[in-house]
Amino acid sequence: MLSRKGLIPDDYLLTRLAEDVQQPKFKASKARKARFVAKNGTCNVAHTNIREQGRFLQDVFTTLVDLKWLHLLIIFTMSFLCSWLLFAMVWWLIAFAHGDLDQKGDDFVPCVTDIHSFSSAFLFSIEVQVTIGFGGRMVTEECLSAIVVLIIQNIVGLLINAIMLGCIFMKTAQANRRAETLIFSKHAVISIRNNKLCFMIRLGDLRKSMIISATVRMQVVRRSTTSEGEVVPLDQIDIHMDNPVGTNGIFLVVPLIICHVIDKDSPLYELSPADLQNNDIEVVVVLEGVVETTGITTQARTSYLSEEILWGQRFVPTISEEEGMYAVDYSKFGNTVRVATPSCSAKKLDEQGGIARFKVHEHATPRPSVRRRRLSLRMKQYSTISPLA
Repeated sequence: MLSRKGLIPDDYLLTRLAEDVQQPKFKASKARKARFVAKNGTCNVAHTNIREQGRFLQDVFTTLVDLKWLHLLIIFTMSFLCSWLLFAMVWWLIAFAHGDLDQKGDDFVPCVTDIHSFSSAFLFSIEVQVTIGFGGRMVTEECLSAIVVLIIQNIVGLLINAIMLGCIFMKTAQANRRAETLIFSKHAVISIRNNKLCFMIRLGDLRKSMIISATVRMQVVRRSTTSEGEVVPLDQIDIHMDNPVGTNGIFLVVPLIICHVIDKDSPLYELSPADLQNNDIEVVVVLEGVVETTGITTQARTSYLSEEILWGQRFVPTISEEEGMYAVDYSKFGNTVRVATPSCSAKKLDEQGGIARFKVHEHATPRPSVRRRRLSLRMKQYSTISPLA
């Protein structure tokens, strides 16, 4: 998405291509449920049958900011045109009532000079509201009503300018524009980290301007049933994370791996690789922080379905030290490698003795590649023995 908008170079597409090649394809035996949060962060929710539509008009400013650009520009243009036409009609009526439209002698003092038709009244309305003042038309002290209308039109023009320009400014400075350069890995991984089975994702920031007080939250969204038989279609369960910097906020200068330890309190505790592919679960990740340049709070979202969670893999390093500074290679941002990982749930792993027992069994049982290498060495030894011996 970012590359299509021209925000990042084309070589960042290597990450997507590498991910598409490496990841295994799972054939779903049943239709998957609808996604709750899309990969680009939009929520897949449609609000229907809202009867109290007037509630949106109680907060006109937010309603205008939420509109599409085309609709907002149409409202912006029409608000000025309508106000100019409305006051042009008022100025024409004042001139008509006072007799300014008729040809009079030199001693006649009009309410507004040089108004002879509706077109001239319209031009005078524009001059008053936008304070152009060409000098040909002006209000005289002959009519008190003209002075009152002049004051009212100036106040109305200031209000329209403040509201419409404020809406356009807020729409151009919306926080979701900053979220376009906050990226997440396409896949999540589950592997051993610090002798614990962990669920991990990677996130990064493409801009040099930082996200202040950045925090990350995760939720598991799945269909569940209560003990009373109530079906909850979107049961949202918070999951705890181990912050990579050990504090409440993260220092998002380089890509970070966000880790969740799968323990007894985790909703992933009883899931094995087979269960993960057969269950319709979705892990929603939310990154929040304050934009350093504008001070506006921004939020970036993404989600991972069951088939987007890779068991037994971990992310490859992206940071290297070059010429006295650290360099980040974003072409490796989403790349993963296979690592030795138990093919059972965290619950079953704890029942069988934990990670220590798995490592002992791994060292005791040689891998297939090791067994093949030993067999080939033995065959070479037998082939070098002379028949005469």
